Amino acid sequence: MNKSYPAASIYNLIPQEELKTEKPPRYISKFKDQVKQEAQLNKGINKTMGPAKVEVPTPKRFLLKHCNEPKLPENVAEKPISYMACGKQRKPPVPLKDENPLKSVQRSSKDFVKSNAIENIMAMPKKPQPIYADTRNGDKHRLESSGLVPKYIKKKDYGQTPEYLQQRKEEARRAQEEYDSYVKEHLQQRAMKQLSEEERQTILQGLKENWGELHHQFQGLSVITDTLPKRMRKERLEMEMKQLERDIELIERHKTIYVANN
Repeated sequence: MNKSYPAASIYNLIPQEELKTEKPPRYISKFKDQVKQEAQLNKGINKTMGPAKVEVPTPKRFLLKHCNEPKLPENVAEKPISYMACGKQRKPPVPLKDENPLKSVQRSSKDFVKSNAIENIMAMPKKPQPIYADTRNGDKHRLESSGLVPKYIKKKDYGQTPEYLQQRKEEARRAQEEYDSYVKEHLQQRAMKQLSEEERQTILQGLKENWGELHHQFQGLSVITDTLPKRMRKERLEMEMKQLERDIELIERHKTIYVANN
């Protein structure tokens, strides 16, 4: 076992025996022989080198024309030809010259030239197609598909209010009634109360007493207001007395007074 010494140690001068590490043996599978045997069994014959003997073509066996085309067996019974096409039977064949045609097929003695002339003479002239021109060059278009023809006035329900509009109108009327009832109820709750004469006199008497008390305090103030607290108290008393005077004057001038509930 090698011991590690410091770099400046004297023991580092002693030659150390070199240790050789032995490699482990190579891994060999135990199925090696079995794999070789199976590979030999499954190996195809002539797989890489081709067949051992190839048949050489002879000059007598040359290719003939149409020899590679498929041929039908010779002994095949002929099948009856079906005259059914798309599920419908075909028309019968044309009769021979010596056969008499059916009455429905016989040519009638009608004079088509004369009948066509009479029909054209008695026919009514065609009405012109209504059109309109929308450019200065005279470009023509059909009037019926332009939206200018009042076709909807001929409908049975023309001029009648549709059901969905009536329903919407009824819903709007019901909503307006509910809103009006809510506003009316809200105004009734917030309606102002009228003071009676006794209450008016009581309030007026209380205001006068408050004014007298403030006036008594004002009379007790010193004549000289040389400090800030004295000046501020005098101004506050004056302001409160003026407010009370305005309230007393307002109540005395108006005999009917309303007071809000809130």
